[in-house]
Amino acid sequence: MSLPIRLLVTATVLISATAAFAAASPKDPRLAGAYSFKRGGWTYVHLEGGPDEVGFQHGYLLGPEIADALQVFKVEDVHTTKRDWQFFRDAAQKMFWPHIGLEYQAELKGIALGAQARGVKVDVWDIVTLNGTMELEEYYVPWLDKQQHALNAPSIHAPGNCSAFIATGSYTKDGKIVIAHNNWSSYAEGSRWTIMFDIQPTHGHRILQDGVPGMITSNDDFGINDAGIMITETTISRFEGWNSNGIPEFARSRKALQYANSIDDYVATMIEGDNGGYANDWLIGDRKTGEIAYLELGLQHTPVWRSKDGYFVSSNFPRDASVIKDETDGWNANDHSSSAEARHVRWEEEMKAHKGEIDVEMAEQFLGDHEDAFTHQQGPDQRTLCGHVDTAKEGVPQWDMGPYNPFGAVQGKVTSSDLAAHMELVAHAGHPCGEDFLAKPFLAAHPEYAWQTPILRDMKAGPWTQFSSGERAGK
Repeated sequence: MSLPIRLLVTATVLISATAAFAAASPKDPRLAGAYSFKRGGWTYVHLEGGPDEVGFQHGYLLGPEIADALQVFKVEDVHTTKRDWQFFRDAAQKMFWPHIGLEYQAELKGIALGAQARGVKVDVWDIVTLNGTMELEEYYVPWLDKQQHALNAPSIHAPGNCSAFIATGSYTKDGKIVIAHNNWSSYAEGSRWTIMFDIQPTHGHRILQDGVPGMITSNDDFGINDAGIMITETTISRFEGWNSNGIPEFARSRKALQYANSIDDYVATMIEGDNGGYANDWLIGDRKTGEIAYLELGLQHTPVWRSKDGYFVSSNFPRDASVIKDETDGWNANDHSSSAEARHVRWEEEMKAHKGEIDVEMAEQFLGDHEDAFTHQQGPDQRTLCGHVDTAKEGVPQWDMGPYNPFGAVQGKVTSSDLAAHMELVAHAGHPCGEDFLAKPFLAAHPEYAWQTPILRDMKAGPWTQFSSGERAGK
């Protein structure tokens, strides 16, 4: 039996057993205050308490979904890196764990315990690996391959994930902040990236963020806290660099959103202990002041730009000349046929054309945009803000993606100063343009992706849906 088929069988057995176990489970006092419901293609999950309680609630409420998400990343990581899952578990235990900190160690342990209480066969090293999967697969492994002069190593470059902007002052309709982001990932991941976490921790600020089952941070990233901090990011394409003694990015990003009172706080937390994993351009806003910032988080260089009247756009292109020269593998900012630079051009067009008009509704339209700034044609492809690499016969060579890769914009989120003041945001499951992705006909047309059969599923587009901290089903 092939590895993908074995993983599919394992996942099916786990999920079936978990559902039966959950129905018979007694109420645990650690679950007090926790709840979840589904709406608009999303699963809303409310967690509260200390880190062990928040973790246990997370693992218990999402146990079957965590088992499913683990199978997705196992299949993808093993296929891409040619290394087995135990390699990733060992790296998570030996390299990540000592640098995570007691608070998030407790939460990660709690997730494993909660999932186990639902009958899921998982341990804390699986959960740590799940949280660090992007860092390990896309940053650590290519660095390690070079260090070890590995023969026949697969070509792995930091990919492009996401399109985003933040604007304030004269660029927005009310002069306040608007921030928006669509997550680019594999469709297998994206169809699971539909959890809306409302986290009310004992210490620090309340958080509202999207995420994946089992992950303690958004990881795509989009979130707000009750101190008025609003954040998102896109990855820096073809970034290179790694610090094995650094703090994992997933722990730093969670800490930053949970404890930041200001832009300075957020920036400082992201820079301190930087490990080079999941290197991003961060867009940060403070609704209290109306100020926005752009942090390009390299290992050697960490420039920050700030404004109270302007905008920042991001679509996986490095901005700083020193970052490009010292920390990327041959990035060409003049190649407007590339996905990142074509979307860069399109973002600039949108910002300038709509100065003084930008609001939440317009941001939603931007995230679903299908204008290719390179070909000047309408239609979804690898260069549109709402990306559809599965339509692209060229693939995306800068990210090692072959033709028709099932990858692109898998969901979107928008918020504003006024919404964030009430801990609210709007979110769209599936392609923000509203198009559905159907797995069966895609796999029939593209058998080269048959290895994804166990994990690839339909990704239906839902409506734009508003969420707020503390809400209940039906409200």
